[in-house]
Amino acid sequence: MDIDKNMKILLVDDFATMRKVIKNLLKQTGYYNIAEAEDGVEALRALKSEKVDFIISDWNMPNMTGLELLKAVRADKDLTGLPFLMVTAEGLQKNVLAAVKAGVSNYIVKPFTAEVLNEKIEKIIAKM
Repeated sequence: MDIDKNMKILLVDDFATMRKVIKNLLKQTGYYNIAEAEDGVEALRALKSEKVDFIISDWNMPNMTGLELLKAVRADKDLTGLPFLMVTAEGLQKNVLAAVKAGVSNYIVKPFTAEVLNEKIEKIIAKM
């Protein structure tokens, strides 16, 4: 399975430190083409203005949550097929089920390692 390490990843998290942490994990596994957004509203703007290949989004954010962003992406005919990895602090069953129902590609529970993140990305890409 050949993964394009140059694919554009949109990283969505309201917490700048968390974005930095995830960005560093992505870089450790060879992903350098990373755009950032502070919340779902900003993420949707970015998705409309630039080509994004993969979304990694936090669940809990102000203005628009990760779940709301996921629903908006899945409802948009131009974005509907985008791989979407949800990052959550709690692996609550009801949250996971809601995300799955909304069409999430996969989810990952914080804290996680570069290996786990890379594994999730590869699993999602393999399913496409």
